[in-house]
Amino acid sequence: MNIIDPYDWVATLAAADPARPAIHMPDGQSLSYADLDRQAAHMAATLASLGVKPGDRVLVQAEKSVAFIVLYLAALRMGAIFVPLNTSYADGEVAYFIADADPALIITAPARAAAMTALAAGRAPVETMGQNNDGTLFEKAVTTPPPPRPAPDPKRVAAFLYTSGTTGRPKGAMLTCENFTSNAAVLASEWRFTASDMLLHALPLFHAHGLFVGVNTTLAAGASMLLLPKFDPAMVLEHLPRAAVFMGVPTFYTRLLAEPGLTRETAAHMRLFVSGSAPLLAETHQAFEAKTGHAILERYGMTETLMNASNPYDGTRVPGTVGPPLPGIEIIITDPETGAPLPQGDIGMLEVRGPNVFTGYWRNPEKTAADLRDNGFFITGDLARLDAHGYVHIVGRGKDLIISGGYNIYPREIEAELDQLEGVDESAVIGVPDADFGEAVVAVLVAKPGHSLNPDTLAEALKPRLARFKHPKFYQILPELPRNAMGKVMKAELRKTWTRP
Repeated sequence: MNIIDPYDWVATLAAADPARPAIHMPDGQSLSYADLDRQAAHMAATLASLGVKPGDRVLVQAEKSVAFIVLYLAALRMGAIFVPLNTSYADGEVAYFIADADPALIITAPARAAAMTALAAGRAPVETMGQNNDGTLFEKAVTTPPPPRPAPDPKRVAAFLYTSGTTGRPKGAMLTCENFTSNAAVLASEWRFTASDMLLHALPLFHAHGLFVGVNTTLAAGASMLLLPKFDPAMVLEHLPRAAVFMGVPTFYTRLLAEPGLTRETAAHMRLFVSGSAPLLAETHQAFEAKTGHAILERYGMTETLMNASNPYDGTRVPGTVGPPLPGIEIIITDPETGAPLPQGDIGMLEVRGPNVFTGYWRNPEKTAADLRDNGFFITGDLARLDAHGYVHIVGRGKDLIISGGYNIYPREIEAELDQLEGVDESAVIGVPDADFGEAVVAVLVAKPGHSLNPDTLAEALKPRLARFKHPKFYQILPELPRNAMGKVMKAELRKTWTRP
């Protein structure tokens, strides 16, 4: 079969080796590749019966489950565009995503049905999907033949994820079938995945790491995954003996290190530990290797590009670096002002080109033109350097991006909400190093004359405005913000002078 999108890997194995395990559950139940293919076909037929057509957006805010993966594969099978949303997004954020994505169908958890229907405001029908195959989506399931596969088109938009920006509203990064298949195939090869591997899957499925790296790479290799409902250190250690590969964000590893049950013996059978979505502190890397005997393989990716670089499977995994570019992917370091390539070793803007790079931002040609050069290079906004061995060192972020617990957080979005709160005259949001989360969000505030600011009151006021992972972990009240001669807030100065309470 000609592989166009990740569903084709499922269909190929369902025909060639139908009994091969695909997904395992903690309770011992499992689905074969034939089961997965059959369920995806039924789900595609159900989506079609609900009016979904090729090119339509299916917006999903639901809990992690096997059904979530089936829904993703069904959307691929019928040529719909899958749009997963973080389950932590606040109602105001979800309302924006619905208006922007213009979906043909919205799917949410049963407990969110009434709230989501109100947020949809008649723009699209709402169906529900629970973690145990409960909800209206299953009540309306049909057994009619699924719609035909769309004409093969590697450039077809298969999904998009919303990524925040330094200015304006979040943008939908459109990812194609080719982005998925090329990247997963390279990762499966570079990380030596085989059909006998089992991935212990503890990541969320609404995130590129969990869905487009974890799931797609597993399918590309014809391997299997053990699907945990969420990350829980005790649960991970309980099921670790069944697995060969584990993928996580740095927070996962710092919390596993705190578990007395993590030893060389418990990790002896493991083949690979992968970390990404946020910088892994060198001390975490070293502590994990000392405790388990495994050197974590750190890699580097973005929503817009999937995976760009990876420390080697065979070879030196250098703490503090993300390794060389993956095969078929070009990385250059350029002058942030002129775009001219810089000599090896100089720090500049990291740009990437390859079949992994997204096709642009949904209905935002201006931002697409600003970030995607005519020559195909994507301007990541990350400051980096290349060493003499070709390893990429990420040294900063030109866009003030904060990565906390694996989630991208843009200060401007939080500042816009803080500035609307009673008593706040102005705000500046920064990220500071944090051993558990990689970075912690800090809000530095100036009060209006005659007002006093209480961090607990501010935190409570932010609850309906922002997803919980975006909330500041610390608040600092200053008489004024430091500014340069042009009046711009000097966030570097705030980072230097901030001290943890």
